[in-house]
Amino acid sequence: MYRDPVQSLQPAQHNSIATTMAMPAATRPLRVGMIGIGTVGAGTFRVLARNQATIAGRAGRGIEVVVVAARNLARAAGVVGTGVALTNDPMQVATHPEVDVVVEAAGGTGPAREWLLAAMAAGKHVVTANKALLAVHGNELFAAARQHGVALAYEGAVAVSIPIIKALREGLTANRIEWVAGIINGTTNFILSKMRDEGLGFAEALAQAQALGYAEADPAFDIEGVDAAHKITLLAANAFGMPVRFADAQVEGITALQGLDVACAEQLGYRIKLLGVARKRPDGVELRVQPALVPATHLLAHVNGSMNGILVKGDAAGVTMYYGAGAGSEQTASAVIADLVDVARLDGTNAAQRVPHLGFHAHAVDEHLAVLPRAAVHTRHYLRVPVHAPQDIEAVGAWLAAQQVPMAQLALAADKALPPGSGAQVLVLTDAVAQATVDLAVHALASHRAVAGPVASLRVEMLEA
Repeated sequence: MYRDPVQSLQPAQHNSIATTMAMPAATRPLRVGMIGIGTVGAGTFRVLARNQATIAGRAGRGIEVVVVAARNLARAAGVVGTGVALTNDPMQVATHPEVDVVVEAAGGTGPAREWLLAAMAAGKHVVTANKALLAVHGNELFAAARQHGVALAYEGAVAVSIPIIKALREGLTANRIEWVAGIINGTTNFILSKMRDEGLGFAEALAQAQALGYAEADPAFDIEGVDAAHKITLLAANAFGMPVRFADAQVEGITALQGLDVACAEQLGYRIKLLGVARKRPDGVELRVQPALVPATHLLAHVNGSMNGILVKGDAAGVTMYYGAGAGSEQTASAVIADLVDVARLDGTNAAQRVPHLGFHAHAVDEHLAVLPRAAVHTRHYLRVPVHAPQDIEAVGAWLAAQQVPMAQLALAADKALPPGSGAQVLVLTDAVAQATVDLAVHALASHRAVAGPVASLRVEMLEA
């Protein structure tokens, strides 16, 4: 990433580091080295500067950025001014002897891993909002943090303005968490909101998201569900005391979703949302991302636009909900600085007495907790079956009953939900049934004489208390 010729650190012009080095650790400012000064880094610097008195009052000491690594030093200087040392070598920041904590704000999973491992080996705490890095390399990085007795904090990696990691690790510690589910990608939620509210097709809604900056030029990680899978993987680890298991997550995005299904879901009293779901079962954990129907009366059905919403079901607390912006420069900065405040409070605490990285201390993490295969997941389902004529609804219903697919509702799509020329559509809501049963039924139903085209299938999530 950082391809410019490496330059030596440019010294700070004020707030002499030599002076702060002489202060006791508990009274001198926490000294931050930042790798990356783009959207997240610049927002963090701005909020630290603007709210420094409030932050220091909560942290018990000041927090100041003393060195920044950036690809474009002139642009970085325009953000941080003349009082911060600059380099275009991130490893200089990771190993700098006068830095207490490294904030990784550059992104990526390759070089970032090396920087964080080097920083922790040098005894530095680490803060990151890099969910992809933690989903892919989290087990290694958390082990390194334990080995070196440092903190690895990452509140900004999941639903940035929502303190969901802290809620799971601290606020809900008395609970056996039964499930975590939510809308944790703002780009896809914006697209689905546009498809429902304005009747847009997927491609048109995506183009609007890109024009407004909600989606990248290459939106694949968002629309294919990968970003949400990174996040639900971290939430599951904190909820259930399991290692980070991103490779085992079942991931389905919204690229194949049709506006017809959005409209038909509305007719049935549901809305379609891209959900991340982690649910503890007696035989393992469901870890999945998929577009799903939720009842229109449900709280999550009213999380619209680019906003995020997360539900947690605990055995003692019941269902709690967390709502807020899932992206943004200063929104992410809010979470990053909250982590810095936690780090600032660590002086004098033994590593074994700190809040553990994944909510459970290492000896209590269940290394053998299995992620259930897709076929074993039990939920309700929505089927949309194109038929040759409205009267074919009876044949479809009888065939599904014969295949032991438990039906809760069988109806024809209303004409107003159908675009011109789409033909009759039979809508089915099932009771809870294994995914394997539904997959077999959908495959076989495609060749039924009454069926006029591909059968659409989506999960239905009731998310009941």
